[in-house]
Amino acid sequence: MRSRWAFAPFWLTYLFLYAPIAVLVVMSFNAADTPYTWGGFSTHWYGELASDTKIREGLVNTLIVATGSTVLATVLGTLLAVGMARYTRSKVLGALATLPAILPDLVLAIGLLAFYSAIQATLGLHSVLAAHTVFGMAFVATVVRTRLTHADLSLEEASRDLGAGAFTTFVRITLPGLMPGIVAGALLAFTLSIDEFVIAFFTAGPKDPTLPIVIYSMVRFGVTPEINALATVLLAVSFTAVILVQRVTRLTDSLR
Repeated sequence: MRSRWAFAPFWLTYLFLYAPIAVLVVMSFNAADTPYTWGGFSTHWYGELASDTKIREGLVNTLIVATGSTVLATVLGTLLAVGMARYTRSKVLGALATLPAILPDLVLAIGLLAFYSAIQATLGLHSVLAAHTVFGMAFVATVVRTRLTHADLSLEEASRDLGAGAFTTFVRITLPGLMPGIVAGALLAFTLSIDEFVIAFFTAGPKDPTLPIVIYSMVRFGVTPEINALATVLLAVSFTAVILVQRVTRLTDSLR
């Protein structure tokens, strides 16, 4: 019989990871002005959050960048994965395709800033969107390429034997089979774009801050209950996105 203490490191690890998040969520409903002293239950700080102009502008900018970069990264990453899996076996190309996902954010951010400076490009939401597309595409390509390794090539061969062209086979056979991987990759790219700070900080213009940059400018003066409320909202959005993708993935698999 295993000792009950054998699982102690396991539970301590989970406690270390999730206890601060639980405290943050609870304190977001704190009526007191201080973030660490309980003053009763209240949703006051969520109202303050909704009326904060800087947070609203940062949220809009973040959603624009995240949505645009996710669409571009999903399309380009899927095509890149199919090209690497079906039309080339170059290990160098595969390494270069996944390099943005492996490089530290700081290195990638400095490199992108240097590139923008070299071509004399102005910084703004467009530069952040392009930067997020670069590293988001690497994650999408990796996920979709993994899905391709389990694809049934006989279905594509049967489609071609029956007279379907390469494009028709890709749209009607290959793409539906890759859809769970594409959805998972898109979710990953969207989530990373929303939370990403370092690359956005280096490539954003002074008039177009994303939400992580706005949060950084606020927490420099200390954590407030308003920040706790904002973090709770972002946490709820992340959980909702994960649940939706799991449902979509299961539905797609069941229809195949």
